[in-house]
Amino acid sequence: MPKETYYITTAIAYPNAKPHIGYAYELIMADFLARWNSLLGKDVFFLTGTDEHGQKIENTAKKEGKTPKQFVDEYVTYFQELCKNLNIANNNFIRTTEKRHTKTCQEIFKKVQDKGLIYKGTYEGLYCTGCEAFYTEKDLKEGKCPNHLKVPELLKEESYFFKMSVFQEQLIKHIENHPNFIFPESRRKEILNRLQEPLKDLSVSRTSFKWGIPVLGDTKHVIYVWFDALLNYISGIGYPGKKFQKYWPANCHVVGKDIAWFHTVIWQTMLMAADIELSKTVYSHGFLTVDGQKMSKTLGNVIDPIEICDKYNADSIRYVLLRDVVPGEDGDFSEKNLVNRNNADLADALGNLLQRTSTLIHKNFNGSIPVCGKLISKEKELESAIPEIAELNNLVEQYQWNKLIELVWQYIHQCNKYVNDTQPWTLEGERLATVLYTLIEHLRIISILVWPIIPESAEKLAEKLGQPLGKLKDAKFKKSTRGIVAAPEPLFKKFEYAEEEKSLLNIKAGKIISAQKHPEADKLYILLVDIETEKRTIVSGLRDYCTEQDLLDKTILLLVNLTPAKIRGIESQGMVLTYEHGSVIKPVEINAKPGEQITIGELKPQTKNILFSEFEKLKLQVQNNNLICDGKILQINGKPIHTDMPNGTKIR
Repeated sequence: MPKETYYITTAIAYPNAKPHIGYAYELIMADFLARWNSLLGKDVFFLTGTDEHGQKIENTAKKEGKTPKQFVDEYVTYFQELCKNLNIANNNFIRTTEKRHTKTCQEIFKKVQDKGLIYKGTYEGLYCTGCEAFYTEKDLKEGKCPNHLKVPELLKEESYFFKMSVFQEQLIKHIENHPNFIFPESRRKEILNRLQEPLKDLSVSRTSFKWGIPVLGDTKHVIYVWFDALLNYISGIGYPGKKFQKYWPANCHVVGKDIAWFHTVIWQTMLMAADIELSKTVYSHGFLTVDGQKMSKTLGNVIDPIEICDKYNADSIRYVLLRDVVPGEDGDFSEKNLVNRNNADLADALGNLLQRTSTLIHKNFNGSIPVCGKLISKEKELESAIPEIAELNNLVEQYQWNKLIELVWQYIHQCNKYVNDTQPWTLEGERLATVLYTLIEHLRIISILVWPIIPESAEKLAEKLGQPLGKLKDAKFKKSTRGIVAAPEPLFKKFEYAEEEKSLLNIKAGKIISAQKHPEADKLYILLVDIETEKRTIVSGLRDYCTEQDLLDKTILLLVNLTPAKIRGIESQGMVLTYEHGSVIKPVEINAKPGEQITIGELKPQTKNILFSEFEKLKLQVQNNNLICDGKILQINGKPIHTDMPNGTKIR
């Protein structure tokens, strides 16, 4: 009989920047599910990759003086490197610029078009380039994209449309009849609620840019990036060939909650239109914060998972994210928690269990696994602590791996309790052999159970025990295990966490792109400042000292972590830093790109907002042609910011 298959995917990443810890979290979740199903004996196929087309890529590449292909080729390597660093067991890495993907997209587009489900028209609507998505007025948050908090642009252009609306009732019935189709339940309810509104036809082509897959027979149109990207799930398994026939439908798409709609509605209606079986489950996870704050380039707290892997290790990162973030909900990542979890749960609990056992076996049995003697109540009690595979599997099927990990570590703690209770260092003869055999056997079982969580450590553990890494069917106590145990050495390295000293201020280069007089205050301007990731409104008291033309297009220092405050009815989202010398007050101008980070000495910038009263306590001034904050030099790209203002000039 052929093996049962299990096909799992992540959302494909958008390579317009390096990956962040949120993408690593998605890879880790999918990898856990892939490895668990592999332990069950299934034939697993795990797909991840990159989504490389669209206007955002084209625009960003142009800014950097590169072709879109050059640009994505450079950034894709970071995502491939992250998969290796995190020990992700993906079977394939699909790029949407590959010929196999282009072929699939054009074939599906034509297939749906030939059925009369794609037609040409004119689209007019609100478009967010950051999301590569269209929005209605009611979707917006205070007139801005809910994800990027930017005002979308109004687009009007010729477009092909997909008759998504004709599948609304069919999709609603499918969701209602398949309770496991959307996880978690809160997301399922949210999608069903949105489907109470009429489903509109979907614009599936663009003419205003060229970086995409051309529509066959009408090459001035490129296929809309989401219609393109979602098809990776079948192009990556060789649609319509034998591999596709073997693995489709996907058992699980692991995606972020912000793209749940695309995967549960747009993707599934595309499949309906193409006469392809629907995906079995779409699991959408929450977002990660860092030390309690939303990740943001502006705040400077975006975590590079490749750097974290280099600093610690993949298993520590995997363990803390799988254990401490409640599946389906938003969660938090902190290095401090990673260090604490690594030291307590991995090094002290599991690592020390192996260390004590292997030390005693080498001392008493020259490294050979001893023969098991008579088992008494203590051994039977420990055997009963082995988690039931059926219970663990049920938790996995409900996407509750955090609870699975808790059960497995309760078992590990029971093994440590058994060591303390039996005190093998005081035993000898058959009883000593039995206790040490029991510990080896439970460590063998543990190596199987923890493999989806900490695979590198699990494989090392099995190797040190002189045992092959088994399947879940092997995770039961037996008396026939034989082999040589490796000499004792730590399985896990302990880490130290030192709280980094940070500067109170977070300052970035900002370009003033508009300056208007405040309608309610004679001395104030309303400035719009571009800091690359966003545009901020700043209320500034420069009206008596500078004209609007004096300010326009100037690149200045912007304090971005000042707590927003309403000034005469307008919310000010930061403060322009100025020189104050005699009667002269003017902005501090610098030669930099918008968004570039200013550092103060060797300190990392503070990400939390501060009050103006805290800012006032700092001593900022000019000294020896440098900008100084409490004795530390302000720098950009590691170089001091020079000025020709006299010594002692205040910066406020």
